[in-house]
Amino acid sequence: MKNAKNLLALVLALVMCLALAVPAFADGPDWEAIDAMEYDDASDAIYDYNLGEFYAAYETAKAEVTDLNLRYALMAVAEAKMLESGVFMPIYGDGGAFAMNRAVPRSVTTTSWGLDEYKWYTALVCNEIIKTEDRDALTGIWGAAANADEWFEQAKAYLDEHGYTLRDEYNAHSSYDMETWDVIATSYTSDSYFIACTYTGLLEYDAKNVQQPALAESYEVSDDGTVYTFHIRPGVNWVDQQGTVIGEVTADDWVASLEHLADNNDELGYLMSADGGCGIKNYDAYVNGEVTFDEVGVKALDDYTLEYTLEAPFPPFTTMVGYGCFAPLNRDFYKSQGGTFSADGDEYTAGNYGTSPETIAYCGPYVVTNYTPQNIWTFSANPEYWNPDAIHVHTVNFYYNDGSDTMRAYNEAVDGTVNGCSFNASSLVQAKEDIPEGEEASYFDLYHYTTTNSATCYCAWLNINRAAFANFNDATQGVSPKADDEAAIAATREAMNNQHFRLALAYGFDRGAYNAVSVGEDLKYASLKNSYAPGDFATLTADVTTEINGESTTFPAGTYYGQVMQAQLDADGYPIQVWDPTADGGAGSGDGFDGWYNPENAQAELALAIEELAAEGVEVSAENPIQIDTFYFAGSETNTNTKQAYKKGIEQTLVDAEGNPLVVVNLIGFDDSTVMQYAYYRNSTGAEANFDISHSSGWGPDYGDPQTFLDTIQPYGYMTKNLGIY
Repeated sequence: MKNAKNLLALVLALVMCLALAVPAFADGPDWEAIDAMEYDDASDAIYDYNLGEFYAAYETAKAEVTDLNLRYALMAVAEAKMLESGVFMPIYGDGGAFAMNRAVPRSVTTTSWGLDEYKWYTALVCNEIIKTEDRDALTGIWGAAANADEWFEQAKAYLDEHGYTLRDEYNAHSSYDMETWDVIATSYTSDSYFIACTYTGLLEYDAKNVQQPALAESYEVSDDGTVYTFHIRPGVNWVDQQGTVIGEVTADDWVASLEHLADNNDELGYLMSADGGCGIKNYDAYVNGEVTFDEVGVKALDDYTLEYTLEAPFPPFTTMVGYGCFAPLNRDFYKSQGGTFSADGDEYTAGNYGTSPETIAYCGPYVVTNYTPQNIWTFSANPEYWNPDAIHVHTVNFYYNDGSDTMRAYNEAVDGTVNGCSFNASSLVQAKEDIPEGEEASYFDLYHYTTTNSATCYCAWLNINRAAFANFNDATQGVSPKADDEAAIAATREAMNNQHFRLALAYGFDRGAYNAVSVGEDLKYASLKNSYAPGDFATLTADVTTEINGESTTFPAGTYYGQVMQAQLDADGYPIQVWDPTADGGAGSGDGFDGWYNPENAQAELALAIEELAAEGVEVSAENPIQIDTFYFAGSETNTNTKQAYKKGIEQTLVDAEGNPLVVVNLIGFDDSTVMQYAYYRNSTGAEANFDISHSSGWGPDYGDPQTFLDTIQPYGYMTKNLGIY
């Protein structure tokens, strides 16, 4: 794989002149020509054919950095073009399920970007499960509170008045395995989720979602918006896993962090690039070997003064500093673990750093005191944390749960092993029957609430250039039933590069039925998402006039990002609803309804696809259906049934006049969920993606701008590997 960030500066020019380098593919991809290309060149050609219109619109949007309202409108137009391509479709977010819990709602920030929501230390956790009416009352108190301090004071008073007692532990389940403990070198949520509480950043969002000073006491921004000066809090210490002080936090820790990030640029380096993120001055030039590191825009002016310089203004810069790529790094400890910096002239290696909880330094609210993979992980309060009074729970435990026991989460929430649980189809039935001792109503009636849908969007990804027909790390795992059928493979690739076929799959996917398997009929729409970036992720603060298909259109102040997306989709004639102005009690939303599923539209798109594929020499019939592979965890009854629901829905919708399926879904089962991750999640390139359609990968925002979503779908973007390219 080429160094993606070295090439990003060339991508726009490449897209504009791609027709000079490869066939235009006006009548479909020329696979003979593509197969003769180098992998990245082939990816460029396939990307341009399927996503070129989106990328052109997106480059226009990213170029707008002075008028934020116009920028957001242009981003929404670009996302509409992306959704129209059908290379993936949104499914659901983290939320929209019935649940019960001992944790007080909104006692941890609900900011949807960065990693602050995973720090847990501000959580208020009760010994008793919180009743529905009390949860609602507490949420109302949160809304009325002027600031976080007032909120916590009033919440504690309410809990005491209503007979609740606080516990000093936060306990939950997790199905994750760790790849690394180096937060600067990972983009996996499954890693960051646990590392986030081991460090503190420059700024941090509080429980009222207001960004507050953390290890930076204050900061200033230059008049031209390119220089950020942070004043580091003195007297904060680094500790090792035993809590022994190993040094003071200084401005150089962020310089060391960026050096380390540049050395493993393929993970989070795109966020520093001028083309993919905030544009740290000379970051790209350093990665390309054009300048030395002392010319990069990060400086420790003294022990307590840190300066970042950007290539150009990037308004959401401060919203980025809570993410892992801006975590501090203790230079001496990193070196003590065998880590090196290429900026020092050494051959880069991370050595032993980040291989276990013992090999990282801590400056956050917790240190890891027990790490037993697939069993229990324990975090204990850091004795040197800079703000000890803010720590409400001094112990955090995660118990491994792979989901194979559908009742475990519920049973352990009832007995107090964990704070709470979401109800799946099985436990929902039980919760409606079980009555707590001393009560007259059921657990469900007493305690249930609906979890808030997060900004993270899990999607159905279509592999438009599949190269792997077994797991890349073990060819005996995940073997496709069509692995030796060249004709079937070729037909699927042609189909996946036909927009009408992709849209047939999208419109034929009954996401409500898919969700109902895990959350029940009552909530099958609650977590559904209809766009990649949430429709309410940005709101115009002033009137904006822009063109929608050449027609000047004014969007008034207060217009949501999703409303602009909808305007573009409507103008282009696509029957996709991404914004419902009547949803969420009339406030409007892009979540909570199915704006894609329509069997009639699916059949119409399939008919167009069959006609176009026939012109390419691909017959689609009952005798020669298109085969698409997807995977599931056989150890989970819920996951198995979910994929069965998908198979049934597609094969009953995309049919011929006699009802014979024209698309067949091959289900590939894995007995080990960790092994399954190498089919879709642990792959580093598109060539390693072992599926035709995946329903298991998602993206959450790294910072507070729609660019954080759309960047992942630009050439060499992080999520393009799910499309089988880059």
